[in-house]
Order: sequence, then structure tokens, then C-alpha cells
Amino acid sequence: MLIEKNIIQNFNADHLQEHKQKVDFVISAVPNAEDVLQKIIDFQIAIPSWALGSGGTRFGRFSIGGEPRNLEEKIEDVGLLHALNQSSGAISLHIPWDIPENAASIKALAAQHGLRFDAVNSNTFQDQQQQPHSYKFGSMQHVDKAVRKQAIDHNIEVIKHGVALGSDALTVWLADGSSFPGQLNFRKAFQNTLESLQEVYEALPDNWKMFVEYKAYEPNFYSMAVGDWGQSYLYTSKLGAKAYTLVDLGHHLPNANIEQIVSLLLMEGKLGGFHFNDSKYGDDDLTVGSINPYQLFLIFNELVEGMDAKGLDHATGLGWMIDASHNIKDPLEDLLQSVEAIKIAYAQALLVDTKKLEMARENNDVVKAQEILQDAYRTDVRPLVAEARLRSGAVLEPLQFFRKLKVRENLVKERGVKTVATGL
Repeated sequence: MLIEKNIIQNFNADHLQEHKQKVDFVISAVPNAEDVLQKIIDFQIAIPSWALGSGGTRFGRFSIGGEPRNLEEKIEDVGLLHALNQSSGAISLHIPWDIPENAASIKALAAQHGLRFDAVNSNTFQDQQQQPHSYKFGSMQHVDKAVRKQAIDHNIEVIKHGVALGSDALTVWLADGSSFPGQLNFRKAFQNTLESLQEVYEALPDNWKMFVEYKAYEPNFYSMAVGDWGQSYLYTSKLGAKAYTLVDLGHHLPNANIEQIVSLLLMEGKLGGFHFNDSKYGDDDLTVGSINPYQLFLIFNELVEGMDAKGLDHATGLGWMIDASHNIKDPLEDLLQSVEAIKIAYAQALLVDTKKLEMARENNDVVKAQEILQDAYRTDVRPLVAEARLRSGAVLEPLQFFRKLKVRENLVKERGVKTVATGL
């Protein structure tokens, strides 16, 4: 669904006066407002191809209608999101869910929507049709070398698809692990996994990165091949300079200090990127910022400080992507909310007075340190984020615009009521 620019401009014009009053008030209190605004404009979050349809649980999946039926329609949906917020300028594919039949035409279609291809993701956590060996007991950790080779070959195939599309990173998440004591020899499983990853690593182009994702539990509940950030760091350290840890916000045990984890990984030069979501109990894959927005702000505070310390560009130094499951929401509305929450947390982190914070730390002034952080967090930066959209040619109020144009209704008319997108 293409949206003409004049429709966006007319919508913005109706909301401009109210917006100007709000943004002028915020800008007057921000000394480096123009620098902050430019950073917000530059910051892009990749949309995963598998998040454009309704998600599901173990018990059911309920289609919302109008879901994208193929990769081309998924690109169109991400293009629609990007037109609304100018902050979703990349799409991340999961292979084999979204294998491009013609890479050149898919790449051209993405370019028409102002999109690039972010990290490509492999899948060895499901058995595919006509697959000779099963991953029931693992993939890269498997005791059978033939199964390990199948997993390795698949990842190398994913890299080739990524090269054709202009991607420059591979994300590997392994469901490998064990459900019962005695099922695995932990040392052999680790060594098998490492050797498999090493073969994939050797196939990486020179300018590529490998992201090794971790998860505390699920689908295996006794052990996981890459169960926490320490295990991922161990793998990536042994693999080499092109290997990095990827942090999914839902892949931790309850109350884990994620902000400390990202700080240390950044310090060691091994933080590769993020999968953004939110959770109450575990890997809930909820809308970003819907449960614990303060934690998201604290994470971004460490990210901004750590990236500045390393001299990394905020927009390109790390990989930024949403990874959520939209079980009861319209996926496009959910993604608009998530992008907004990420930009808000990032903008708040940019407002932290780092000099005063460091002084408070050096003086062991715990109260002052807390006040500095919470002062930035409690600042309503939504007008700044909206102003960044306005300057980029996007919509001042994307969600309101989405509903006013009846986007979902139009997609249902165009694609049908019972369409089901590929993915989880």
C-alpha cells in the first residue's frame, strides 16, 4: 500500500500548531537539541520479516487478515511503516521462511521503498520439508556429524542469500540443548557447536559480522547450547574479530541486569546488536516498552555511554532490530508502537547529563546519580521524536494516521481475510 506524500503533508498540517507548541517547550530546555534531533533522525530500527503477520502461542494462532502472503508483500508492509515513521529503513529476513526467488528484483523492490537488508537469520530450530536429517536432538551440537554438516551448510546458504541482497551480517540462534539430566555431554556439545560455528565463520565475507544469540531456556529447559551472554561471549571470543554477541531483551532469566551485560560486552568490543521486545515472565515477545520502559531507558543509557566511549556511530555501530510476536494486536500497529518506544528511550538517554552523573559517581552521591537519570527519563521527549519524523517527511502521529486511513481494512480488501504470513 503506497501513501502519497501530499496525504501525509495534509495530515501533518492539521496537527502542526499543537505540535509546535509542545516541541518548542521541550527544545527550550535541551541545550543540544539540534544534535539530539539529528541523532534521532539517523537512528533506524530493522523490521523482521516474520513479525508482519499474527503471532501465535502453543495453543493457537489467530490471523488478523490482510497479512502479507509473500516476501514482496512483506517488503511493501515494511515500506509502509517506513513511510509513516522514517525510522524503519531496513528489513531482516529469516531463511528459509523468506527465500528470495530473484534477489535482484527483491533488492530493487526494497530500494523503491527506501529499505536495505539487515542481518539475515538462519533456522536450524525447525525441520523443513524434504530435509534429510532432523534437528530434534540439536543441530550444531548434534552427536551425528551428518546433522551438524546439514546445519553448517544451511548457514552458509543463508550467507549466500544475504550477499545477493546486500546484507552484511548473519544471526545464529540455536535451539540446541537438553531437556533432561544425562542427555548430553556438556563439553562435547560445546565443542561440536564451536567447531560448527567455526566452519560457518570461515565462510563469512571479509566485511560481514556473525551475531551469536543466546537464550536462557526454551525449547530446552535443562541446558542450552548458548544459554547466556557468557557462553555467547566465549564462542565469539574463540571465533574471531567478526563474531559478536547479540542480545535479545527477552532471552534472560527474571530480573537479569541487562544494562550491565551490554555495558561489559561493549567494553570488550563484543556487543553486536539487539533484538528489541519486552517481557513480564520470560521470552514473551511483547511490544517494546509495554512492560518496563525504565529498564529500556537504563539499557540505552549504557549503550549511549558505551558507544561514545568506543567512538561508535549510534546509528551504524550496532545492529538494531525488533523481534516480537503479535498475538492479539495488529502487527503493523504493534511495530509502530515498538519503534516509537525505542526512539523515546534513545532520546531520553541522549538527555542524560553525563558530566554531572560521573561527578556524582566519583563523590559516591547515590541520590544525585539517581536524580540525574530519572530527570532524563521523566522528560517527555515525544515532541522531539515527532519533530524528527516531521523533518524526515514522516507522519507526526503514525498510529493515528494508520487508523484514519483504515490501512488494515484496505489490506484485508486487497489480500483477503484468511491470509497467513510465513514465520512463527
